Amino acid sequence: MDFNLPLIQVVVEYWMLLVPLLLHGLGILFIFDVLMNGRTSQGTIAWVMALFFFPYLAVFLYLMFGARRIQDYAASHQSGTTDIRHLGKKLRQNGELRRFMVCETPQIDVLSDIYQLPAMKGNRCSLLIDGTVTFDSILQGISEAKRYIMVQFFIIHADGLGNRLKKALIERARAGVRVYFLYDKVGSVRLTRSYIDDLKSAGVQVGIFGVGRGWLNRFRINFRNHRKIVVVDGKKSWVGGHNVGDEYLGMSHRFSRWRDTHVKMEGPVTLGVQLSFVEDWHWACGNLPEASWDPPPAYGSERVLCIPTGPGDIVESGSLMMVQAINAATRRCWMFSPYFVPDVAVIKALQLAAMRGVDVRILIPANPDKRVVWWAAHSYLFDVALAGVRMYTYRDGFMHQKVFLIDDSLAGIGTANLDNRSLRINFEITMAFTDSDFIRRVETMCLEDFARSDPLTTDDVYRRSLMFRLAIRTARLFSPIL
Repeated sequence: MDFNLPLIQVVVEYWMLLVPLLLHGLGILFIFDVLMNGRTSQGTIAWVMALFFFPYLAVFLYLMFGARRIQDYAASHQSGTTDIRHLGKKLRQNGELRRFMVCETPQIDVLSDIYQLPAMKGNRCSLLIDGTVTFDSILQGISEAKRYIMVQFFIIHADGLGNRLKKALIERARAGVRVYFLYDKVGSVRLTRSYIDDLKSAGVQVGIFGVGRGWLNRFRINFRNHRKIVVVDGKKSWVGGHNVGDEYLGMSHRFSRWRDTHVKMEGPVTLGVQLSFVEDWHWACGNLPEASWDPPPAYGSERVLCIPTGPGDIVESGSLMMVQAINAATRRCWMFSPYFVPDVAVIKALQLAAMRGVDVRILIPANPDKRVVWWAAHSYLFDVALAGVRMYTYRDGFMHQKVFLIDDSLAGIGTANLDNRSLRINFEITMAFTDSDFIRRVETMCLEDFARSDPLTTDDVYRRSLMFRLAIRTARLFSPIL
């Protein structure tokens, strides 16, 4: 075969000229985007320098990690003309639902303003500790569904627990119950095609949450839907830290125990949880699930506030929620998270709380599942410990719960970690509880967790090797995307 070598050489030289020009052009274009939408001066300067001097790498990194908001989701969420926005207004203005709406203290009412959903009374809440209790409750609730089921998780594995969930959903779908199944594209990247096909063939409606609208967003892997939600008939809901996988039942070969917390809610607050799911479904699938918005009956007397947060909000709602909760503390601020990589606002709020005499404690795992994030958490010990914040490490397996306890007035359980990803980048949901009986149950749970923990001090870090101390400082450089 004869080759036209001069022609090949011209083509190669053409592309060698075109590709650098294209990358430099994209670099300049992205610089304008950074200047117009940059969140902090430090981050803006870093991106501008990288895109200008190193576009060959920085352009691809910016495509994946650069944006801080999903503009289309934000527009859908904020527009007064969309179906989903009308749905939210209708829920807030429901006359029958108003009898369940309650006003809390000004500090807590601020949290309701973040998502413009009021606290609801008339609920019965069950604290679900660890995976077996949690999924026994969820699967029992699914088996009792009469009209519809909404299921949303960040990670779903096609293992023993995943197949139990699939079997339960298929059984209900074949019984005529509408089933909506939503999972995150990045978190569940290993979910098998056969698993999805089995659900679809039984009549389950499946949605994939990604950020693929428009050519640019197809490269975004930064935004993740980290919510874990189950809703049954608009009356019962489950929210918490568990994903769907055998490891969440304590069957991990790496950890002897998986410590996590979920909560089951029966009553009016379920409509707020349902609204969060419907918004995500609308984004992923472009339609609205057929659901009931009639207020469910009062199952109890507990007051609960639903707080969905994410990059589609006008403000950085996740960070604001956490800062407000810390600022509300006058006696106690206990926070439990597998990942402690906070932003500056949260650090300062923790420091100020400790300085005004609040008992501030932070519990993280002693045995990490993500080594780099764990290293970064140790670097923040120096920021908070000097102000009087006490850190602990949970030694009885791996702790994955996302819980906070403020005084005797507020408890939070949900999906949000104490890291930049949950505070700014991920879609999260937190349930805030103000009922004294439920708070006492959370306190008892927290004290048992502290009993299985050890203090972590700056001296502990100084006694580690030089390589460890270098690793934690290096890991901290990646904090914005951890």
